[in-house]
Amino acid sequence: MQTSLRLERPRRERDTSGAGLPGPFLSAGGMWAARNIKVRDCLAAASIILRRCLRVAATMAKSKFEYVREFEADDTCLPHCWVVVRLDGRNFHRFAEKHSFAKPNDSRALHLMTKCAQTVMEELEGIVIAYGQSDEYSFVFKRKSNWFKRRASKFMTHVASQFASSYVFYWRDYFKDQPLLYPPGFDGRVVVYPSNQTLRDYLSWRQADCHINNLYNTVFWTLIQQSGLTPGQAQERLQGTLAAEKNEILFSEFNINYNNEPPMYRKGTVLIWQKVDEVMTKEVKLPAEMEGKKMAVTRTRNKPVPLHCDIIGDAFWKEHPEILEEDS
Repeated sequence: MQTSLRLERPRRERDTSGAGLPGPFLSAGGMWAARNIKVRDCLAAASIILRRCLRVAATMAKSKFEYVREFEADDTCLPHCWVVVRLDGRNFHRFAEKHSFAKPNDSRALHLMTKCAQTVMEELEGIVIAYGQSDEYSFVFKRKSNWFKRRASKFMTHVASQFASSYVFYWRDYFKDQPLLYPPGFDGRVVVYPSNQTLRDYLSWRQADCHINNLYNTVFWTLIQQSGLTPGQAQERLQGTLAAEKNEILFSEFNINYNNEPPMYRKGTVLIWQKVDEVMTKEVKLPAEMEGKKMAVTRTRNKPVPLHCDIIGDAFWKEHPEILEEDS
């Protein structure tokens, strides 16, 4: 009897997931599993490529010369302090003479300075109050300001450049036909004040300086313009005199009451933020009309408004407590 041997292919257990079937016969679950694996692989590959590109870019951005950055001084202003930037006109005695400024005060020049200060407050971030007199202006930044990481050089250069460029830009608005013979210059300094009281004392110092200088200049130029004294003679006449004596010279010799002089000259200019209604013309087109009509529209804006008032006493600060608020 012949015996035949038959070899049988081993049977595979039935795969209900469909993963072992050819493409057309894959079940829905198997298809999603395969697709998820491909997506993960693609994302992983893309992540690796991106990291490599970033490493290469960082390497390319650096050079052997980058060590020079280590010589930059750290000029970060102390935290939680008021940051004050004060600008002064550079050699403005000569500038005033060359441009025929009126003596002792030229309202055009003072209004131009205020316009420049308003522009600085509107363009730069975090200024809560500004004070100006003669050829100087002080800008107070918020205690919690983190503008440019509180770097003093950034505070000073941005304020100085914005102010100086605005002076040239708005010159014709105030001096009309008087040409600007050469560009003005301004130097700046940054000082930090740790408390509300020290900040108030600083602003009081600047306003007291305004009063002292303006009283002297008023008497000095009155002696020259109305009495015919030379500058040297006027200076000699006023040498060693006190405020009361200067007031007496103005009143007894020229019938001038110093207290009646314009507040802008005597007290300087304070700029604070206030809500102001602005009326503007806007073209409005109604659905039933073919052409639009021009109508006056009023809108409220927060703007830096000039005041000519006393800031040494308490009244101003009680009226405007928001300036020194702790969260400013």
